Amino acid sequence: MFKFPEFDPIIFAVGPLAIRWYGLMYVVGFVLAWWLAKVRCRKPGSPINAEQVDDLIFYAMLGVILGGRLGYCLVYGIDNWLADPLYVFKITEGGMSFHGGLVGVIFAMWLFARKIGHKLWTVNDFIAPLVPLGLGFGRIGNFINGELWGKPTDVPWGVEYRGEVLHPSQLYESLLEGFLLFAVLWWYSSKPRPHLAVSGMFLLLYGVARFFVEFYRVPDS
Repeated sequence: MFKFPEFDPIIFAVGPLAIRWYGLMYVVGFVLAWWLAKVRCRKPGSPINAEQVDDLIFYAMLGVILGGRLGYCLVYGIDNWLADPLYVFKITEGGMSFHGGLVGVIFAMWLFARKIGHKLWTVNDFIAPLVPLGLGFGRIGNFINGELWGKPTDVPWGVEYRGEVLHPSQLYESLLEGFLLFAVLWWYSSKPRPHLAVSGMFLLLYGVARFFVEFYRVPDS
């Protein structure tokens, strides 16, 4: 059993500006996605060239952040949003939704694909292997924040948190839908595949991983 060390979610603050672990995990995910895109675009037959990678990641960042926040407010925080129209901007209250982020990224990739003259599925297949590491580090951010815990357990790797021993479901998700999914997709996309095969593999394996973890995770109230 491991006792949760009660991390301070703020790394450091300068006046009103606070640098948080959760935000840092997003930065790490975007930087890794940018670097992997640079590697991926050098492969023969890549639909994205090196000059387009910066714009690709910029569009993806907007999709993740805007879609993820709007999705959370609509699905989990609609009462708060109706009571306070500025709630959507209060990013330290509530969080981000994977569902909203997924829709946001797909919409952003549609805009980007139109800009460079490609089909949406072509861009989606290129970017799909870049996404899981961001998901993995985001779940580590959830763990550091002490949120999205699993159910009580007596397994040896349970984490003691405020008097209870709980499944570290954030770390289960980080491993399965993050690092393991990345390894599979990076390998799978290393050879030419039919259109939407890589995107479909991402959705299939993410769904399987999330389905498994939901048996151990406690949903938001």
